[in-house]
Amino acid sequence: MTCQTYCLFVLSVIMIYSGCSGSALFLGQLQNDIDKLKADFNASNSDVADGNPVFIEKVKNWTERNEKRIILSQIVTLYLEMLKKTDMSKPHIKSLSEQLNTLRNTLSNDYKKFRDLVELSNLQLTGLKIQRKAVSELFSVLQKLVETSTSKRKRSQSPKRCRC
Repeated sequence: MTCQTYCLFVLSVIMIYSGCSGSALFLGQLQNDIDKLKADFNASNSDVADGNPVFIEKVKNWTERNEKRIILSQIVTLYLEMLKKTDMSKPHIKSLSEQLNTLRNTLSNDYKKFRDLVELSNLQLTGLKIQRKAVSELFSVLQKLVETSTSKRKRSQSPKRCRC
């Protein structure tokens, strides 16, 4: 998969999971902007094909729609950070940034969820006070886990209704 196709694919996936319709983002214009961005980055260089994709493999690990929205919100943010370090005076970069900002705004709640995950992964449980707090919350956390798994099981066991 070429870099331009890959970028367009990622943006299309993000659009689908963010709920944006095709009219909100013009894929044809995105294709042209990505072509220009590809030229800016010399993305046709042979080393681009080396190794694994940057984002797509990560998205595959997230299976539920709401889960994918969380990871895609972070991917959009990473693209925006990458574009900020380029020449924003170029029309194609400005256009891509605007489109990605639109997507990020639709994914803002999902980005907050991602930040929660990052905070949890960085949480230091070495202090006695934080350990006490964690232990006092343990039963509530387990209750939430049981409620979540029970509700999923009920949904999967409920009879499917025909929508004829």
